[in-house]
Amino acid sequence: MDWLVNILTTLTPSTYIAHLVIAYALAISLGVRLGKIKFGGIALGVTFVLFVGILVGHISSTVFGIDYKTASGDTLASTPQIIKFVMELGLILFVYCIGLQVGPSFFATFKSGGLKMNLLAVGIVLLNITMVFVLYFAFFNNGAKEDFPMLVGVLYGAVTNTPGLGAATTTLNNFEFTNGIPDIASGYACAYPLGVVGIILATVAIRYICKINLDEEREQLRKEVESNPHATPKHLVLKVTNYAVINKTLEELRNFLNREFIISRIIKNGELFIPNRETKLEIGDEVHLVCTEWEAQAMTELIGEAVPGKTWEADVEKKTYVSRRLLVTKETMNGKTFGQLHFSSVYGVNVTRVTRNGMDLFANRNLRLQVGDRLLVTGLEENVERLARKVGSNVKHLDHPNVGAIFFGIMAGIILGQMPIPLPGIDVPVKLGYAGGPLIVAILVGAFGYRYKIASYMTTSANLMLREVGLILFLASVGLQAGATFWQTIVNGGYNYVWAGFLITTVPILIIGLIGRLKMKLNYFTLMGLIAGSNTDPPALAFANQTAVGSDAPAVGYSTVYPLTMFLRILTAQLVLLFFMG
Repeated sequence: MDWLVNILTTLTPSTYIAHLVIAYALAISLGVRLGKIKFGGIALGVTFVLFVGILVGHISSTVFGIDYKTASGDTLASTPQIIKFVMELGLILFVYCIGLQVGPSFFATFKSGGLKMNLLAVGIVLLNITMVFVLYFAFFNNGAKEDFPMLVGVLYGAVTNTPGLGAATTTLNNFEFTNGIPDIASGYACAYPLGVVGIILATVAIRYICKINLDEEREQLRKEVESNPHATPKHLVLKVTNYAVINKTLEELRNFLNREFIISRIIKNGELFIPNRETKLEIGDEVHLVCTEWEAQAMTELIGEAVPGKTWEADVEKKTYVSRRLLVTKETMNGKTFGQLHFSSVYGVNVTRVTRNGMDLFANRNLRLQVGDRLLVTGLEENVERLARKVGSNVKHLDHPNVGAIFFGIMAGIILGQMPIPLPGIDVPVKLGYAGGPLIVAILVGAFGYRYKIASYMTTSANLMLREVGLILFLASVGLQAGATFWQTIVNGGYNYVWAGFLITTVPILIIGLIGRLKMKLNYFTLMGLIAGSNTDPPALAFANQTAVGSDAPAVGYSTVYPLTMFLRILTAQLVLLFFMG
């Protein structure tokens, strides 16, 4: 068994590949397994890979003398460079897939009410950074160059943002340190668990401080939905009297009027029948038309005249309600918003969820559809079938992901990330880096790619696999390299990072949460989603969804602020270090 012992305990030119693969596999497999265990109803997820990686790195250093970061002891000299490459590659894959996720809704979130919520999210981000500076100058400024970067690691553990940690880790390579680049992942690991809990506790505290009644919040949301003329369906019985619409098929009529509506039944010469898109209207026809309340008057004038008191309730037979997932495969749907399509009011169905690249998004009016989106639709069977024809729902069109386009975008992102941007007062030129460059390119491709026929589609499973693999490779790499010094960090005052991280987490949430509730009068459920999205924290969103009992308001708040917040977390990780260290 000497060959197995050599692989596990030494790094030589003949054993280092097997050793590193085993170390990664152990950290990832065990970390993913333990990440599913819930503590107080909260699971840490794949972030547990970091903690297991730290444990593996610590054991390797103390027992076998293998230091994955500095190549001391028996460690092969090239090992740190190999781990660094795997770490950066994982970060690039993860961030690029995140950019493709948030890109389609990134710019739409700045409109109307979304602007107000995004301003609150920006406030949380800025206050998090302010807390870092306050704590640094008050408690952690011991004169060492490593003190501030360590607190930046604590910041990203406190706000549960792993991409920001990656961006900060990459940025530190621009500076020289006497004792080597600080293990900011140790600060991240100290702050992360209480960061997850702190977000939820601060959200609950806002509820009790403001004396919020959850039933009243639900009633408020219900009234807002009912009063929205864009979401309220209007059923009309119209008599065709306008000669401009005769001899046109219903498909031609929809394009001619440039409005969304459905004609579900027609009485022609005293006989009732169900039309299709090739059906033509004639003078004297009576049509049963469904449109939004907002456009009811205009549609009446365009078609003809209303038939007062006419209803077709007796003609409606037994209906079958179904719930199905429809796949968007028609290019004509690419880039259109739900507000333009009026699925609820016109097609008579409710789209309750949009799944894109493994992420569930709320189907709000400003969300733009992408080819490859999966829509969870409920409604009458015939209406769902009609909508399926509208969006395509042809799986064969999307069998293969556009791998070439994905890596071309990554290449463009790397080039953009390495472009030096000189800023006054900073000795080191600012670079977007391996996180910022691919993120910006992916957002632009996701937001505007449809205009230029750039295919960014990946199957949900492919995107989820690529993103998860990238994330766990990054976390395992960071953990392996931080393991050798993690215990030393704790002994030398690392326990202070726990309470510092808790303050960084809770104080900004309480301040901005009270402003959002008392000043801007946000619904509490929406505010809960906003807070979760501002910290890019899925466990906090899950808690908000449980509290809202079926309401989509938390998902609205989360999806509205998530794109901008993710972008800011990654960008500010670099800017703060460059400004302060430079």
